[in-house]
Amino acid sequence: MADISRRSMLVTTAAGAAAALTFRGATPAAAQAAATVTPAEVNGHDPITLKWLEGGVPAEVTGGTTWGVPWPRGAFAPDQQFTLTTEAGAQVPVQSWPIGYWPDGSVKWTAHAVSGAGPRAETYRLGAGTAAQPAEPVVVRTEGGKVSVDTGVITVVFERGGDHVVKSISRGETVIARDGRLVASRQDKAEEPGRIESFTGRVSSVQVEQEGPVRAVVKVEGRHKKGRREWLPFTVRFYLYAGSDAVRVVHTFVYDGNENKDFVNGLGVRFTVPMRGEPHDRHVRFAGEGDGVLAEAVRGITGLRRDPGAAVRQAQYQGRATPDPATWDQRVTTRLHWIPAWGDYRLSQLNAHGFEIHKRTREGHSWVRVDGGRRAGGLAYLGGPTGGLAFGMRNFWQLHPTELEITGAASDEATATVWMWSPRAGAMDLRFYHDGLGQDTYPEQLDALEITYEDYEPGFGTPYGVARTTELTLWALEATPASERFAQLAAANATPPLLTSPPAHNHAAGVFGSWAPVDRSVPAKAAIEDKLDLMHQYHREQVDQRSWYGFWDYGDVMHSYDGDRHVWRYDVGGYAWDNSELSTDLWLWYHYLRTGDAKAFRFAEAMTRHTSEVDMYHLGKWRGLGTRHGILHWADSAKQVRISNAGYKRFYYFLTADERIGDVMHDLIDSDRTFLVLDPGRKLDGAGTFDPDPKALGVGQTTDWGSLAMAWLAEWERGGDPIARTKLINGATTIAALPNGWVQAGVTYNLADGRYNPMTEKSVSIGSLSSVFGLIEVMTELIGLIDDQAVKAKWIEFCRLYNGTRAEQEAATGAYWGSLNLRQAYSRATAYAARQLGDQTLAKRAWQELRTGHAGYPDNHAFGSRRVTGPAVLNPVDEADLSTNASAQYGLAAFQCLALVGEHI
Repeated sequence: MADISRRSMLVTTAAGAAAALTFRGATPAAAQAAATVTPAEVNGHDPITLKWLEGGVPAEVTGGTTWGVPWPRGAFAPDQQFTLTTEAGAQVPVQSWPIGYWPDGSVKWTAHAVSGAGPRAETYRLGAGTAAQPAEPVVVRTEGGKVSVDTGVITVVFERGGDHVVKSISRGETVIARDGRLVASRQDKAEEPGRIESFTGRVSSVQVEQEGPVRAVVKVEGRHKKGRREWLPFTVRFYLYAGSDAVRVVHTFVYDGNENKDFVNGLGVRFTVPMRGEPHDRHVRFAGEGDGVLAEAVRGITGLRRDPGAAVRQAQYQGRATPDPATWDQRVTTRLHWIPAWGDYRLSQLNAHGFEIHKRTREGHSWVRVDGGRRAGGLAYLGGPTGGLAFGMRNFWQLHPTELEITGAASDEATATVWMWSPRAGAMDLRFYHDGLGQDTYPEQLDALEITYEDYEPGFGTPYGVARTTELTLWALEATPASERFAQLAAANATPPLLTSPPAHNHAAGVFGSWAPVDRSVPAKAAIEDKLDLMHQYHREQVDQRSWYGFWDYGDVMHSYDGDRHVWRYDVGGYAWDNSELSTDLWLWYHYLRTGDAKAFRFAEAMTRHTSEVDMYHLGKWRGLGTRHGILHWADSAKQVRISNAGYKRFYYFLTADERIGDVMHDLIDSDRTFLVLDPGRKLDGAGTFDPDPKALGVGQTTDWGSLAMAWLAEWERGGDPIARTKLINGATTIAALPNGWVQAGVTYNLADGRYNPMTEKSVSIGSLSSVFGLIEVMTELIGLIDDQAVKAKWIEFCRLYNGTRAEQEAATGAYWGSLNLRQAYSRATAYAARQLGDQTLAKRAWQELRTGHAGYPDNHAFGSRRVTGPAVLNPVDEADLSTNASAQYGLAAFQCLALVGEHI
């Protein structure tokens, strides 16, 4: 593989790119100088209203909240300050920073953070002004090999090396928890334990990414280690907010083992918790379902044969310090040593439909069943009246098998562990699900594709390099919380409150291309909006009805339905997990943008977390590639950039400023290098020697380039590596210079500068998948960002011709494009051309294409679902004549037709 650095590429291409277009890139340094916004314009910008995503006023916030807000081009300079007030006019301390820029250098997106300790209201006003400062700002200190973060309530200390990701968490002079470490174990056989090894996370670096005054972020990286072996690399971010006693934790690990002998059977985060007071003043709490709470003491004094007194019993149950034992009934006081102390507890959620709590006195003795339920809230507490640790995991039951464990609570030091993979669940089996079935040659594999739709190839179904991100919350509490407060903490842990800007503002800001808020102003539009809502609701509810949950599965949906068995085709090759096929992620995010609906956001959020981690590779030779849909998320041999597409992740990043998603998008700017190691067309071209030329790679200018372009667009607008802007511009301009632009056959790509090599002869190569993986969306945005009439004209030509007549295609390109599929999906391309050309005939054609429903849903399609019960199904379910891919493409087409040519409906 040729070693071509980004910097050398930049040097050779920057001059040409600058000459091609007349605008400036938005690197952070250049952005401030380039912004052409006067103070008067800034100060004249009206404040906007924000609300909590789920509505109302949250009773508790996980430390604080961070969110993103878009702004129209030219509205604000990068150094603009912002002020936040409650609906009553109270100033709220807020920390703001730019996370996206327009080409003129003005701010496109800002991120904002507030502490949960600040004033809380149902709505807020955000606008230009001087930010209020917190009474006690977050203070970050770096001394020697340690980093400490002081929120004014708690202090968290990190060491730059060693086995502890967190050295200590203190509240005042009281150490609430210490020696936070990552733990993992493996076994060498799947069906039986065999040899078991335990590993501890070894820290390699600690980086302060942000340091106040409202919010601080510390990133810790390393690998799990035992002896000479280091594996399972991790990145853990810690978020702390001024005046808060909470720590939000975002944990990512990457699987880099051998799936045939490295079976992970435990993966967790563990803290040592110093125990104070007598066992009867040590408390344990577990969140059950809803607002249910299990409240117990390590040594219980309720329900005994002798009664210590009502005041004593109530104090212990409520988590307060019990009165002096000298004041109790002495028949109890003198016999306390006979009452067992239950030092070990665990709540295990091994599936999505049931959890159980067990406890024991100590190791070597039996476990006693405490209670059980359906879906636990994912939060536990260990401590007493002088302080303790609440610890939990978001999406606890959705990401099963999980567990919250307490050990040693009767001793001087206990441990609290969040198991992201419970040791009680058995091994994590990531092996391929069949033996190849004799598919040893390309012809055999292509023939098998004809029946199961699975693109199999030996050695390609590996999980090496896939990842998972999990969110956790810690609270260093001053005392055992009352049950009501604990339930509030559990609710915040399960669904962290998020502030949001309304659809009308987001749309007015001009971000994310062609879309518009929900419009029911006329019956025809209302009918489409109803269909869009029903379609979204059906797929969202299928997640629960079909139990699409689990550590590796949660967030994804299935691809196609099997009406005979009344199940989705979970076991039929490429018809199983969707893996972003035909841009399901885009559909869900645009539905949220249009509606502002909380359920829509959470649905899309779960999918983004999944597809960003599990469906793509983060290590190894296929780093930067995603895997086509299949029975296992990594099973199919089609490893492509269309699945790892950064365009599916941009929404979540800009709406939340999530650093992990930012990392993933940044890593994708070099994914064009994967064409040096893997030929996507190898089975169609034959099994010849693969000797790629970096100056003439077979990177398609539609599905491939559209996915690469999304990564470059995201990097450019974030003010990152300038090579992204260079390649994005070079690609668009050189494709447009081809005789037939985006349908030109035989194109080759230069890795060094992102240009397509020139051609003179007209020829055509086009497929129905060319633009359904984000190409339409990225081109809509790009044309709005650059001033290049050649690019615009060539793209409009493509959009006009895809669903055009044979005569139109031949006249423009010299060839008939053939009988193309997915014509309903491409109605949005027709709508775009109609809008740009001001062509009413094209606009009416776009609506006809949408209504006809070719490879989608015609107007008379039944969007309702029917209930199936009885012996035909395992559990009652709803089913409808809908497929995920058709739903995604219908939704995207309808969104854009409404936005672009809605007046012609």
